[in-house]
Amino acid sequence: MTDLIAFNEATIAFDLDGTLVESAPDLVGSVNAILVEEGVQPLAYDEGRRLISRGGRRMLQWGFELAGEQDPAARATAVFDRFLSYYGDHVADQSRLFPGVDDALKTLKAAGATLVVCTNKPTGLSRSLLSKLGVLELFEGVVGIDAVTAAKPNAAHLIEAVQAVGGNLARTLMVGDSDADAGAAKAAGVPVVLVDFGYTEIPVAELKPDFLLHRFDDLVEACAGLLDGSVAKQQPGAAVA
Repeated sequence: MTDLIAFNEATIAFDLDGTLVESAPDLVGSVNAILVEEGVQPLAYDEGRRLISRGGRRMLQWGFELAGEQDPAARATAVFDRFLSYYGDHVADQSRLFPGVDDALKTLKAAGATLVVCTNKPTGLSRSLLSKLGVLELFEGVVGIDAVTAAKPNAAHLIEAVQAVGGNLARTLMVGDSDADAGAAKAAGVPVVLVDFGYTEIPVAELKPDFLLHRFDDLVEACAGLLDGSVAKQQPGAAVA
């Protein structure tokens, strides 16, 4: 049985896209809507999903690269605000929480953990998505790319997110799905749990997380073990049983 005392004064920082939310349908759909408006072939869904951890601008740029555009980065920049506007109108059309997320968040919060979102998505869009999915009130803060001095994988993003909710870095965990999350956590000296169903170009096992999570039903146990030190003998990347 999980010892919920482990969560006293703990802060758990969560990535958003690909970690808490299956947002790929709306993100890829919004990118493709802009590409089509620009007369460019839309991205295949699986290809777009893989690039989500790099952000909407990179997804747009890849679409222009595939089309043979001479300066795909400039084209992506030129249409990026239009993409953000379109996506804002469709942020939760098809996006859904991953199975088990709602229960895990409620259990962690009830046990005394402070929850914060640490995402490379803009703060406003992040809050809108979480609100539409009914979980915004579970978080003490939402800290997007526009609210920090440097974005993940820079440690500053995670450190400033923890500071924003009055947390202690020594009692913090990061939960994410990509090299950006792993990089920020390791740079900040914070244990990291990575899910294996998110958005990443690098297989998450290769990122050597402290726990590799297959389902959110096991998150509370994983976090408790990392916080109280009971998983110290497990190898990096070990999955929750």
